[in-house]
Amino acid sequence: MGSPATKPSLESTLQRIWTRRGAGAWLLLPLSLLYVALSTFRRLLFRTGILTIHRIRVPVIVVGNVIAGGAGKTPTTIAIVQHLQSQGRRVGVISRGYGRKSQETLEVIADTSTELAGDEPLLIRRKTSAPVFVGRSRYQAAQALLARYPDTELIICDDGLQHFSLYRDLEICVFDDRGCGNGWLLPSGPLRETWPRRPLKQAGQRNDRLLVLHTGGQPRFSGFRAQRSLAAHAVRSNGETVALDTLQKPGALPLMAVAAIAQPAAFFRMLELCGLVIAKTLPLPDHYDFDSFIRNEYGGYQLICTEKDTAKLWQKAPDALAIPLTQTMEPAFWRELDRQIAGLSPTKLSSPHGHKTT
Repeated sequence: MGSPATKPSLESTLQRIWTRRGAGAWLLLPLSLLYVALSTFRRLLFRTGILTIHRIRVPVIVVGNVIAGGAGKTPTTIAIVQHLQSQGRRVGVISRGYGRKSQETLEVIADTSTELAGDEPLLIRRKTSAPVFVGRSRYQAAQALLARYPDTELIICDDGLQHFSLYRDLEICVFDDRGCGNGWLLPSGPLRETWPRRPLKQAGQRNDRLLVLHTGGQPRFSGFRAQRSLAAHAVRSNGETVALDTLQKPGALPLMAVAAIAQPAAFFRMLELCGLVIAKTLPLPDHYDFDSFIRNEYGGYQLICTEKDTAKLWQKAPDALAIPLTQTMEPAFWRELDRQIAGLSPTKLSSPHGHKTT
């Protein structure tokens, strides 16, 4: 089997449809009406107690989005974990582990395979060294984490704003420059739920416990700001770093950028902003498994990719270089986050500690 073709994917086609209320969006509208009916019924089941909402013994902060694909949820999770760790907080992370092939609840360590963990939980673990557990049920993942690390003070849920079976104490909703797109729900629009949303109070949702974070350069509505940029170096599979300005010295191989993320074009633009001349780009579907990727077909290029892609790509192309992403939040966001956390559980969160994991 050859390497993947670069023809437009369903994902990229939908992204174009979601920018306006055009013919494609109108054709999909009947499916959106069905989606609305099903999600409304599901919320009713939680509201009436037919479906159970579980609460655990430590505060839960959910980081997610209402817009599908690539708003910056996982980089936000990583930044928040690192911020809390810098204060001495004992923090754990739970996730569904999108794209993994296992259904069991398990701990993610640095060498866990993506088939078991998923690429995003593995990236979080490698970047933060915090305990990370994945499971189809976030509640079961949280329980497993607390059983293994009983001194955990806070749990960050990577994704799960619409996963109502786990009670949350604080939510962070991430948007990029797409805002709400055309304002319609899936699949005729990009929204997973209406915005402004209708809080499900039984699950802990409150408008005064919701922080809105914009990761793009042109926010469509009010909220806190974050800036994303690429590091000035790349990382080899053995951990060595390479300065970006050395990649285009005379005699160097031309650069080929590979991105299996929700917004590949955004990564390619950031590479250009770093002053890199990209000879070829290969946009791939989010969470692409690289099973059909053949390194020899691109032997004349130096591959560069995102950190998220390394979990899978380095198995096929260990010579690929990963360029780390840095996300910087405005100081007002950190002040408000700290204020909110201080009000969650003063007795549990009052004193600083270190967090040691294995």
